[in-house]
Amino acid sequence: MRGLPTEPDAERPPPIADALGGPLGVAESVVPSVAFVTAYTATGGELRPSVIVAVALGAVFALARLARRQTPQFALAGLIGLGLSAYVATRTGRAEDFFLPGLLANAAYATAYAVSILVRWPLLGVVIAAAAGRNMSWREDPEEVRRYSRASWIWVGLFVLRLAVQLPLYLAGTLVALGVARVAMGIPLFAAGIWLSWLVLRRRSS
Repeated sequence: MRGLPTEPDAERPPPIADALGGPLGVAESVVPSVAFVTAYTATGGELRPSVIVAVALGAVFALARLARRQTPQFALAGLIGLGLSAYVATRTGRAEDFFLPGLLANAAYATAYAVSILVRWPLLGVVIAAAAGRNMSWREDPEEVRRYSRASWIWVGLFVLRLAVQLPLYLAGTLVALGVARVAMGIPLFAAGIWLSWLVLRRRSS
């Protein structure tokens, strides 16, 4: 959620491409998964070459980020995530397990956001304040806590929706449908989450 400002602009939402890390970030979030499913289908169900293609593309994107002198942690985070997905799939021998770490991450995020709201430390407020290098003084304002709580519920809903659609596909072992759902519910839902959060958090026009 690094695309959300601490003090949302009342006139326009934050640019979605910037929140995703620009065009390179958009490609990085889509291409490896598409390549994995495509390679697996084209090779008649060969898992190892499919994993190699996905991880190799992830490495290319990581090197591209480093070449552009972007923050190394983002480049490494994406590559580590792909490496974990590849490891799980090759260990189990099930292609659909390539998407298991992502499902578990969505479950963890949904739980973390929900718990943070219940304990009155809405996670979206914490993330935005930390990204902007600010303190947590917003917690002293009950209205701010309510606003960040409402916005955080948006992200709980987003992660739960992903699980509701993708988990049955994973359990059924329908790899192509799972891959399509992963891509379709990636950037579009993330963009919707940013826009809805902006609507909740933006300052009222004077």
